[in-house]
Amino acid sequence: MRTTSNPVFRNLSPQQNGGYAGFGSAPTGAGPNTPQYGQQPPQYGQTQYGSQPPMYPPTGGYQQQQPAIPTTRPMTIDDVVTKTGITLAVVTVAAIISYAITAGNHALAGPLAGAGALIGFGLAMFISFGRKQTNPALVLSYAAFEGVFLGALSFVFTNISFGGAGGSGLIAQAVLGTFGVFFGMLIVYKTGAIRVTPRFTRMLVGAMIGLLVLMVGNLIAGFFTPGGFGLRDGGTVAIIFSLVCIGIAAFSFLLDFDAADQMIRAGAPEKAAWGVAFGLTVTLVWLYVEILRLLSYFNSNN
Repeated sequence: MRTTSNPVFRNLSPQQNGGYAGFGSAPTGAGPNTPQYGQQPPQYGQTQYGSQPPMYPPTGGYQQQQPAIPTTRPMTIDDVVTKTGITLAVVTVAAIISYAITAGNHALAGPLAGAGALIGFGLAMFISFGRKQTNPALVLSYAAFEGVFLGALSFVFTNISFGGAGGSGLIAQAVLGTFGVFFGMLIVYKTGAIRVTPRFTRMLVGAMIGLLVLMVGNLIAGFFTPGGFGLRDGGTVAIIFSLVCIGIAAFSFLLDFDAADQMIRAGAPEKAAWGVAFGLTVTLVWLYVEILRLLSYFNSNN
């Protein structure tokens, strides 16, 4: 099975026989003395040397060893859908609450957005590189803080007090656009219009690293020059940069879908669906922010 470059899924360690941790191994109860299929257990009073009864009574009756019953089951597509739905529901509820709080007190916009972004990013790094993808408490905590970040940020982008425009209508457009891209890329993946090959994966990962370097460089340049490199000031360069980010985020879904497919085929345990939900949520959050930002550029220029 080909491995994935996505750290969210790559750290779900596969075993040598193709399964994932806790799956694909032989039953632990079998041993050399376990009766094989078609063999009768020895009767009382019989020994391997003859039919004479033993000189002393046996200490216990014959007990056939039973194979160990697995404590979990393989992951299915239903598990992925259910866990992803729960995670996105937490994001949505937290975003609505954060938006309402920010609308009631504009001074909280910055602290809520900043705290949600920083804590959410920290949790994402800990989950991805700390091999905690199957921990539902951590995944849902990440979802909650990302929701706080998105709610406050959405208010900033759409409220005229912060230079935004469009109001809740702009948020609805961004949500529809986000899920439109998601289902569009799902169709592209299922039809095989774009195949996830190792070369495609390397190119996409390289593009994401390049975007990250540009974002960090623009942030640092902003401390010395107003607007930095102009990647986020709403001008022509900013619009082009947002379109590139949206395109790369959209293609990132193909990596997520492919990784989930590999895990299902390999018999990953049910709890691995939380890792898939986490990976999809990370991409959805990134895509929503970029679409909302792009829409805010067009509305502020009108």
